Amino acid sequence: MRPLVSFVFSLSVLLLAACSESPDSWQGYVEGEYVHVAAPIGGRLQTLSVERGQTVAAGAPLFTLERSFEAAGVAEAEDNLRRAENELANLSKGKRPSEIAEIEARLRKARASMILAEAEYKRRERLLDEKTISEEERDRSLTEYRTARQQVAQIRAQLDTARLGAREDEVKAAEANVSAARAKLEQARWNFDQKAQDAPEESLVFDTIREEGEWVPAGNPVVSLLPPENRIVRFFVPETVVSRLKPGMDASVRMDGRDELLPVRISYVAPEAEYTPPVIYSSSTRYKLVFMVEARPVDPRDAAGLKPGQPLDVLPPQGVPVEVGHE
Repeated sequence: MRPLVSFVFSLSVLLLAACSESPDSWQGYVEGEYVHVAAPIGGRLQTLSVERGQTVAAGAPLFTLERSFEAAGVAEAEDNLRRAENELANLSKGKRPSEIAEIEARLRKARASMILAEAEYKRRERLLDEKTISEEERDRSLTEYRTARQQVAQIRAQLDTARLGAREDEVKAAEANVSAARAKLEQARWNFDQKAQDAPEESLVFDTIREEGEWVPAGNPVVSLLPPENRIVRFFVPETVVSRLKPGMDASVRMDGRDELLPVRISYVAPEAEYTPPVIYSSSTRYKLVFMVEARPVDPRDAAGLKPGQPLDVLPPQGVPVEVGHE
């Protein structure tokens, strides 16, 4: 019986040693930070251009809501802008050439009349000196000459005004109308453009939330995207060692399907403790207080190989124990 007792004792020691063996890593998983793409204006989903699981490039069309109403608004705003611009141009360049030509003709006629009146006045001045006419006749010719000269000045002023265009305050009012019409057009185009959404960056189409033909309220997402850099490593550490971890420290990840370790860099350490989340607890850790820590791959290209929900083990940074008491 002694050999059997010795074997049982040795096996018990090995089991106890295995149970008390210090762990070499922390448990964690891959988490995705999703980008939910929505339109700020509601409408019927007319076109869904992507499928779940598809990888799209930056700027690729995702979906389009029905936007005939917005298209009509753009057309109306464009017409209003053209009308305001034409009115401003009309006020800025003055009267039409035919109207200016008519004023110039009247000016030439008035000048001719003035020259004739001036000559008649000078002739009557000489006749008055010769005592041939009365002073009253000379004064009458002087009045006719002055009247003709004033008429020339009046028509010349009309011509200058016609060439200048509208008054300054009228031009400023027209310019304000153009600015307001241009702002309305920009607003109408913005409303039109918002009914179609493109991918903000290269991403995986994680999910399509709506189907073509559905009414989509304003702000409700239609497509859920997962950019590569939005895949993070989330793991949990005991409260006894959390003070030793800082953002910027490097660690390593061990996961299924990858032979070599994945270098990661800690980006966030939670300030508050929590109980071990159900997704990773075991019978030995389910009641422990832990702190959540997040890390991202040192090489951003490695992020594409991470799958949300994928379990993994995180090896601590150099010099940091997995648990205090097992250093």
